[in-house]
Amino acid sequence: MGQDLLQKYVELTSVTKASPECDRSADEGRPISRITGFHQDEEGHWVVELSCGHTQHLRHQPPWQARPWVLDAEQRAERIGQPFACGWCAQGADSATLGR
Repeated sequence: MGQDLLQKYVELTSVTKASPECDRSADEGRPISRITGFHQDEEGHWVVELSCGHTQHLRHQPPWQARPWVLDAEQRAERIGQPFACGWCAQGADSATLGR
């Protein structure tokens, strides 16, 4: 039923490839990607798929993470094509550097 909190949970990497979508914009200095889709992981958490090739979990777990729109199919669909600040690109991560 519950997860043993003393056991380390190893999450699969979500970096798939390097992409020009990860280039930093000249005016902001932050990487800009766009939402291309969503899927659920093996635990039922929603994952955003980005144009840069990366993925990122979008959990709705109040009070820590409040994203009620993630639970609604129509609201997720409205976000496709919208800009999204990719945390992996911001760190300069790609498949070759993740896990070092």
